[in-house]
Amino acid sequence: MVTMKEIAEICGVSRGTVDRALNGRGRVNAETAEKIRRTAKELGYEPNPAGKALAARKKRPVISIVMSSEGNPFFDDVKKGMEEAADQYKIYGVQIEYHTMKGYDPQKQLATLQEIAGRVQALIINPIDDPAIATQINSMVESGIFVVTVNNDIEGTRRHCYVGSDYYNGGLTSCALLEALLGQQAEIAVILGSLKLRGHRLRLEGFKERMKKVPGFHLAATIEHNDDDIYAYEVTKNLLAEHPEINAICVLAAGVYGTCRAVMQLPEERRPLVLSFDTVPTTVEMMQFGIIKATIYQHPYRQGFSAVNKAFEYLVHGRLPEKDMCILKNEIKLFENL
Repeated sequence: MVTMKEIAEICGVSRGTVDRALNGRGRVNAETAEKIRRTAKELGYEPNPAGKALAARKKRPVISIVMSSEGNPFFDDVKKGMEEAADQYKIYGVQIEYHTMKGYDPQKQLATLQEIAGRVQALIINPIDDPAIATQINSMVESGIFVVTVNNDIEGTRRHCYVGSDYYNGGLTSCALLEALLGQQAEIAVILGSLKLRGHRLRLEGFKERMKKVPGFHLAATIEHNDDDIYAYEVTKNLLAEHPEINAICVLAAGVYGTCRAVMQLPEERRPLVLSFDTVPTTVEMMQFGIIKATIYQHPYRQGFSAVNKAFEYLVHGRLPEKDMCILKNEIKLFENL
């Protein structure tokens, strides 16, 4: 069995440097770290599972999960996946704690991260794309905390892995689906949660890019509603009153139910076609009523399960993710194939 000591001797570094490079703890020169990882792979190095499990039980490591999930039913399935993954690792004594918030206030999320930074070994976060959040994540990684971003990613960080959908592709897919359903002419409203989230921006960019292929598509309005159904109802109601020409609404995030309730107040012949994301119960209900024609599914359960699994694999077995992005494919769903 190859040991860290042997890898250290071959690479001409200390055992501590090998440990930091293989486990993502602390600072190691990028070139040196790559040499160490390459050598370990060539020699077939594998961490000792029994030793890692024993160490985990002694340390009782903590995984903190920070999500802007309150009021957003999409995260119900994300959390279910997280809890079922955690259940598989109960024997190792790893602890999970949840920190949730409503909306996208970067200062509130930052305060949570600062509060937990000194007592957790891993962080799973649905990050707000703000420079202060990125700086804090980098500080936590530098201190040895394993970080996974889930459902939304953030630029400018050294997080270990992102688990979620391809948002840009989601925007492309939504627009292409609209063309397939409506043809070459449409007056469109795009409704999303918040441009403070990188994923929502990417989805909008993808949508606009695909629109270039359809000259008859016109974007009449883009509205944010903070993923809040009540606010989504109000802004959609006002939008439809101000723009009666709109015949298509693409909801690129949550707030779907509020938007649909506003659409339902119109006479049936004046209702715009609605596309959405995800398959939460209220969205399925609106599909059953014929308000939503199709939705794009992004595997929330698998997102949650995979994010927690990667944290556990690192804390218990010392395994870093093979890739820094775990992308779950966008899937088009009709009511008939839910």
